[in-house]
Parts: sequence; structure tokens; C-alpha cells
Amino acid sequence: MNTRIVHKTTAIVIHALDYGESDRIITFYSSDFGKVKGIAKGARRSKKRFSNALEPMSYCNIIFSKGRGTLALIEGCDVIDHHANIRGDLHKTLLSSYLTELVDKFTLEGKKNVELFKLLLNFLGLVDSGVCSEVLARFFEIRLLRLTGYEPVLDRCVTCKRPVGEEAVYHFTMSDGGLRCNACHQNNSDSPYISLETIRTLLLAKEVNTAEINMIAFSDQTAQECRDVLVGFIHYLLGKEVKSFLVLNHIQKMGVLTSQ
Repeated sequence: MNTRIVHKTTAIVIHALDYGESDRIITFYSSDFGKVKGIAKGARRSKKRFSNALEPMSYCNIIFSKGRGTLALIEGCDVIDHHANIRGDLHKTLLSSYLTELVDKFTLEGKKNVELFKLLLNFLGLVDSGVCSEVLARFFEIRLLRLTGYEPVLDRCVTCKRPVGEEAVYHFTMSDGGLRCNACHQNNSDSPYISLETIRTLLLAKEVNTAEINMIAFSDQTAQECRDVLVGFIHYLLGKEVKSFLVLNHIQKMGVLTSQ
């Protein structure tokens, strides 16, 4: 007998896919159960049960039941915050899509991580309030890496263990997940340069209060080095590019958007 257990939790919609004539396959990231993937029967027809709650970036209360099958059954969903300002702005939408895709790519179903849920919720709130910048993306990336167990080593050389601060320039080695000093560095293509200023910025990014993010600006050099290191490391870990980042980057290069 396949008994279904009913659960209720707060969650953020990170992906939605139309299925059949009236259903939707929804992926949530929840506070109590981590990532949950389920089917909402008749979601595209039922305004009463779901009331536009199943849109990406929506913060909701969801009720779902889970049996032995792979998909949960989404039985109800009420919006707490629709993040309407995100939906009305292309840049905010693309940046938020990148944040939610990162959470999706770095998590497994059913593995609870309350701090990661809070991170995504807080940063979506920042974007919704108007913080839509290169700084926010990089600060989110490094915190996500820490919370998912892939925190890069930025306070010492991974080979000789000497603390950072003795040299002006280091190398970040993707395969080691951390810095190498000039003495330990071996020339290879997966080791971009990273200045001491950028290292200190990234160390700050792990701890600074989120309310202060909109007061922080990157120099052009720091912005480029942070992007090379963090986006490159994420690509290395996943073994592929993050699609939403490619779209965001392409649109920015076209001059449609600007990094604030």
C-alpha cells in the first residue's frame, strides 16, 4: 500500500514546466525539506487552488503529499510574496533566474539546508527591492558555495599553506578549489590571476551584512577577477555552463542591460 504523507512548508519556486494540457511540474526549494519536485494537477486551469502561485521566484506556503514515487503531489499553494518588482524588470528577472538555477544545480532532492533557503530568500528580496548588480551575483555565488560544501580556499596557498598577504598576486586553481602562491603555481589554463584586493573582497563577501551590499562597488579589475574565479569555479564543479548566466551575460554584452 502506497500511503501518502501530507506536508506543509514555506518554499520558493525555482522552476516550473507545463505538462500535458493542464498540469505543471514544479520544483521548489523549501525551508523544511530542501528541494521538492512535484506535479500540480490542473494548475493551469485552477485559479482558486494556486492563484498564480506557481511562478518562478514566488515565495509561498505549499501543501504537498509524498509517497514512494519520485514526484510529490502539490495539493495547495498560497503566495506570501510574489516578488512583483522582479517580474516587471528584465535585468531583475534574469539575475533572479540565475540565483534560482544555481540553487537547483547545487542541491539534491530531499536534502534540507535551512541556511541555503534563507540565502535565496534574502537575495531575491534584495533584487526585488532594487539591488541588481554584479556585486550581488558574486556575493551570492560565494555564499552558496560555502553552504553547499564547495567553499573556495582564499585565505592561504593550498600547496604550502602560507597565509595570504605576502604577495600582490595569486593564482586560483580550479582543480584545487583554491589559491596558489607564485612559488607553488604551475602554469595551466585553469588558474586565473587574482589580486590581493580581489581576495580580500571575496573574503568580505562571505561575511558582510546583506543590507550593506548596495553600498559596495567593485573596481573593473576586481569585478573581472571575481567573475573569472567564481563563475569559472562553478563551471568546473558542474561540468557545464549555467544557462541563465549565459543569457544574462549575453544580454549585458548587447548593451540591453548594464551592471549596476
